[in-house]
Amino acid sequence: MAISALRGKALIAGQASGAVLHADTGLSFMGGVDAATGRIIDVHHPLCGQSVAGKVLCLPSGRGSCSGSLVIFELLMNGHAPSALVFRHKETILTLGVLIAAELFQRGTPVLQLDEAGFAALAGARFARIEGDSIRATEALTDLPTSFVLPQPDPAEFRLSDLDRRFLAGEFGEAARIAMRIVLQTARIEGATELVDVEMAHLDGVFYQGPAGLTFARKLCDLGARVRVPTTMNAVCVDRRQWRAQGVDKVLGEATDALAEAYVEMGAKPTYTCAPYLLEGAPRPGQNIAWGESNAVVFANSVLGARTLKYPDYLDILVALAGRAPAADCYLDAGRKASIRLDLPPLGDLDDLFFPLLGYHLGKIATNDIPLICGLEGRAVSHDDLKAFGAAFATTSAAPMFHILGVTPEATTAEAVLAVGVRVVQVSLEDLAETWAELNIAPEPHVDMVSLGNPHFSLTEMAALARLCDGRRKAEGVRLIVTCGRDVHAKAQAAGLIDRVRAFGGELLNDTCWCFIAEPVVPKSVRNIATNSGKYAHYGPPATGKGFHFASLAVCVEAACSGRIDRTPPGWLRGG
Repeated sequence: MAISALRGKALIAGQASGAVLHADTGLSFMGGVDAATGRIIDVHHPLCGQSVAGKVLCLPSGRGSCSGSLVIFELLMNGHAPSALVFRHKETILTLGVLIAAELFQRGTPVLQLDEAGFAALAGARFARIEGDSIRATEALTDLPTSFVLPQPDPAEFRLSDLDRRFLAGEFGEAARIAMRIVLQTARIEGATELVDVEMAHLDGVFYQGPAGLTFARKLCDLGARVRVPTTMNAVCVDRRQWRAQGVDKVLGEATDALAEAYVEMGAKPTYTCAPYLLEGAPRPGQNIAWGESNAVVFANSVLGARTLKYPDYLDILVALAGRAPAADCYLDAGRKASIRLDLPPLGDLDDLFFPLLGYHLGKIATNDIPLICGLEGRAVSHDDLKAFGAAFATTSAAPMFHILGVTPEATTAEAVLAVGVRVVQVSLEDLAETWAELNIAPEPHVDMVSLGNPHFSLTEMAALARLCDGRRKAEGVRLIVTCGRDVHAKAQAAGLIDRVRAFGGELLNDTCWCFIAEPVVPKSVRNIATNSGKYAHYGPPATGKGFHFASLAVCVEAACSGRIDRTPPGWLRGG
């Protein structure tokens, strides 16, 4: 018997039924859901251990990685996807993954957005059925097979340029026509009625997570896809120049190579870095770009003052094919306003752990809000600090940017960036201490490995590491590994920094990122890993199954020398 009926907004219409899996915490599908099985693996999430397969999955939104679209796409293609997705907030990343699977491969599932009261009402439901824009909680599972209706873009709903219409007419080929169709569907979801030109793109979804991603890329190649704007590529699953020597599984290595080459075939530059803002020709203030990779998005918007949406994987390549994007969110002045103000407590002398810890904590507060952070005025804050902050913030928040008063370029005054009627949250050292404990989950002080470079190390970070390593040697049985882009590696090599790190016993990897690295680079024998990355302290435990220590760079190097880590919270966190 029906218990209740609710109406929402059907982002992708259809019908479905299933057991309800409900949470009030957003979930990053990348790093949080096993793409092969649908099991939730985020150890920090309340639904950890449960499976999304066949469920009516109810989340306030996604969060974290732009690659959630890649994972839901993979799940749809392998038969382990939810029967329906229900969100409280607008959720472009996961919806886009469904949309692409439906457009290209006729695989899909209904996607529904509810208001706050409706979403909360589903918290106690055992089962539910969706039909169109309606969802009904039921006492028992009903037999309603999953189906969906592929939305058709109506050109009359948009102010299209002549170029846009030529794309839709197929003048530039089938891949470009499909790209424009999906760009317009995304514009519909975002509430945009026109498109903007973009001048460069960065592709996040170029790493191998399963056969569906390679199928997607090869289909675009076969349809004649070719990028129209300068396009760079994110990190991939292996170091392409070392994976054979490292003993990486041949299937993963060859699939990674094939996927990377498919994007090169489409015209992307093989940069293989998750920190494209470190490349030559970084975006200019006010420049419209199309970037994937969550840390790169928030850095571009917040620190560089460029303008990009938080692009879902696969939408980034489609926008690169068209050079056109929905005129929404951070492309618009109104979409860059802060909707929450976060006031920091009095702070003493800080170390480099402060910024990733703060970013991770504030992302949990501003889960879907662009924040203005107050309390760092007058302090020297480097790009490396903001890089670490932004990566951790983008791990726990779905917001595409942040403002720090007196630090980031648009936040010259609070009035310049605050929207009307924002809420104010006071942040305490006790709050930060709780988050520090949340990220330090290793059961003992022992350290087998130190993992650095998530996001990829900058040249200045490499120099700081070299200074800490000079005249010292890591302990026997402990590994220290740094990941960085090929361009930074070349500059660091020319400056003599690589030799200094190697003299310590450190190792360097290019092309890949810690979010993808597992055996044999992280051997079974490793029990505990130390990192200075808030992002990796979150994603590392489910990716590796290891214990994690989260500490400053200096403490990590000390741990590499001794095989043990000082588990005492930093002095500034204790109020000292």
